[in-house]
Amino acid sequence: MADRSLRGTGLGSKSFEDESGVEFAARQEVGYDCPRQHHFSLVFSAEADIPALWECPRCGAESLRSDGERPEAKEEKPVRTHWDMLRERRSIAELEDLLAERLTLLRSGELTGAATFARTAPTRAKKTA
Repeated sequence: MADRSLRGTGLGSKSFEDESGVEFAARQEVGYDCPRQHHFSLVFSAEADIPALWECPRCGAESLRSDGERPEAKEEKPVRTHWDMLRERRSIAELEDLLAERLTLLRSGELTGAATFARTAPTRAKKTA
């Protein structure tokens, strides 16, 4: 019996509810211009934060808003090098003292350097298939 009542309704594909009394959300249409002369528009909610950049659907380039609003410039941090991080922990005078101490240890033979290790390190024979 249930088979007969559902016949021809397309289960879930159609709504039998009437649109009277339904209020749609407020919308706004925003235009974007691509650097390759493409223009397209998108619909956003009236309450949404509208992005200043959007990817062009034709070529994938970054498109700016047609109304002239530009994106905010982000503050970029300079790249921190190993030397910068070292200088945060030690002063130049401390680094010079450490260098002098290590050089005297190397020269006296108490400390073996990487060059000495490289000369005396055993080499492995490469495996062949």
